[in-house]
Amino acid sequence: MTRVAGAALAAPRHFLVVALLATVAAGLFGIPVAKSLCACGFEDPSAESARASEMLTDVFGQGESQLLIAVTAQDGRDGDRMRQVGAEIAAELERSPYVATVSSTWKPTVGLIAAGIDGEDGEIQRRSTELADRLAYDREGVTVLAGGAAMVDVQITEQSQRDLLLMESLAIPLSFLVLVWVFGGLLAAAIPVAVGVMAVVGALAVLRAVTLFTDVSIFALNLSAAMGLALAIDYTLLMISRYRDELAAGADRHDAVMTMMATAGRTVVFSATIVALSMAAMVLFPMHFLKSFAYAGVATVGFAALAALLVTPAALALLGDRLDRFALGPKSPSRLVQGQFLYRWTKRVMRRALPFGLGVVALLVLLGAPFGGVTWGFPDDRVLPADASAHQVGDQLRAEFAGIATAVTVVVPDTAGLSTADAEAYRSRLDRVADVSAVSPFTFTDDRGFLTVQSTAPLFSQASERQLDALHAVEGPGGREVMFTGTAQTNRDSVEAITSRLPIVLGAIAAIMFVLLFLLTGSVAIPIKALVLNILSLTAAFGAMVWVFQDGHLGGLGTTATGTLVANIPVLLFCIAFGLSMDYEVFLVSRIREFRLDGHPNDEAVALGIARTGRVVTAAALVMSISFAALIAAEVSFMRMFGLGLTLAVLADATLVRMALMPAFMHALGEWNWWAPKWMAQLHNRIGLHEGADVTPGRVLSEGRAS
Repeated sequence: MTRVAGAALAAPRHFLVVALLATVAAGLFGIPVAKSLCACGFEDPSAESARASEMLTDVFGQGESQLLIAVTAQDGRDGDRMRQVGAEIAAELERSPYVATVSSTWKPTVGLIAAGIDGEDGEIQRRSTELADRLAYDREGVTVLAGGAAMVDVQITEQSQRDLLLMESLAIPLSFLVLVWVFGGLLAAAIPVAVGVMAVVGALAVLRAVTLFTDVSIFALNLSAAMGLALAIDYTLLMISRYRDELAAGADRHDAVMTMMATAGRTVVFSATIVALSMAAMVLFPMHFLKSFAYAGVATVGFAALAALLVTPAALALLGDRLDRFALGPKSPSRLVQGQFLYRWTKRVMRRALPFGLGVVALLVLLGAPFGGVTWGFPDDRVLPADASAHQVGDQLRAEFAGIATAVTVVVPDTAGLSTADAEAYRSRLDRVADVSAVSPFTFTDDRGFLTVQSTAPLFSQASERQLDALHAVEGPGGREVMFTGTAQTNRDSVEAITSRLPIVLGAIAAIMFVLLFLLTGSVAIPIKALVLNILSLTAAFGAMVWVFQDGHLGGLGTTATGTLVANIPVLLFCIAFGLSMDYEVFLVSRIREFRLDGHPNDEAVALGIARTGRVVTAAALVMSISFAALIAAEVSFMRMFGLGLTLAVLADATLVRMALMPAFMHALGEWNWWAPKWMAQLHNRIGLHEGADVTPGRVLSEGRAS
């Protein structure tokens, strides 16, 4: 870090020009990435349902995705006109080279035409859009709407791009205003914005490179945009605050930059490593949706840290006294730490550690209680706004053709030698299962077959789960192997894929966090304390997701409450928010440890560390929460849920946990905070990260005692 600082001080213009050119190059390559992304990846590609769906496409020619056209008589009476329009649309679909199969279902005043669309994800979206634009428009007396999985993907992709623009238009100006207040001036506030732009653009370039090899979810763009700005602010705020601390303690600008990089710079590297590894753990899940966030998260964190470490010292060297030009308030922190609010607050918490600690824990557990009633579901058209055509078609499907919406398809991979009697006997056994409304005849192709079981059991209900168990319990035709697909089976496979890997992922994250925090602190207690507090900080977010978006309180914040949560979202929230919580943990603990190494008793070191870094954490959390809260403006419901969850997690962590629970716990542990077995202490002496060891003693480290 000191070598980087020396290079930046020697040639600041060169650093900034290279950073600008790299950003422009990354932007030219990365900004078109949206065209290569898909609204896909929620299912396990190796699961039974995915393999059965693949066979339906490859063997039976059912198409990769389904486009539904709903045809409705506007006056509720002219069924003949409705059927005529539907027949014309079906004929057009059958003539299309993109359509593998066409089928239709009719009721007196409404009809549903299903078309299987061939192609890869990007091709399916283009082809579905073309067909919908050509066919889905109202005729005289007849309403025609396009929906189905194909149009859901199209409209989610389009809506996500609009949401991204809206999110940035809200987050950037609001964040800049807060930054002007936090940093005390326009030029200082411009540094984190520039770093954030570099982080986002760099992440987009990485995502586009990844799309050359695998599927990437469109929603990864939202994460890159939100996290890039948020982390850039975190890191630059920490560094500039330390720089100003050093200036206030009497250092010249050269030494202040060198000390900033040796202390805050190291903290940024360490913190970024923790956040990146926490999000990288999502790559262990099989869903492309979660893998996409791992790619986006690691890339964004990496570029945010790199940009902060290279641009900030160069900008400070170049600006010099001009950093505080256009000043709007005081820049330098008070040297009388004991007079600061956060110092007095921390001392008060530690004097009443038991009531503060128990009170906050009880509050967080209470807020998280609704999560105990979570019901897992799979995203469908209802993630879109109610006026989206795919959502309207989905409503018609559930109301008029419920058996189709809840259908389970059974694929028999090998029907060679299967007798007609065995096939019919199997159909008969399936038909006797509770809540089965109809079983279609077998369709056979190349010694393989499939049939469809229509159900009256509502999706994601206990009745649906019992029915799925009963269908699985029915012996296959002639003892043959069978595979199930359909929404109910896909949801079960997805939840199983997550829950089966969750212990491994959580164990890996816990082990990584423990090792890294031990390397930083040399303590066994602090890493364990951090793991416990981070989990507590997430409880309010998890409870709010269930209370608002599953149960529909507060009007579901304008979304359609389905009575379920998408299983991917809490996992995603955990990995990201857990890493960000560790971000603040590292900020505070590294500074507390500096005061501890300077000879202060445990409680005094905690109070001084929080007094010096607490303002940074609070300000960073405020700006980060603005960035994440902008996601609440998204019209795709689970991104709105994701935004609310991250906002609550960040605010709860930076306030209740870091400013109350953390000092209460560290006071209760006392000198045990810094304990480790002898062999681990010796190990830390050899390979540990000794924060600030090469910084000139005195100045800020001793000011608390001198004051």
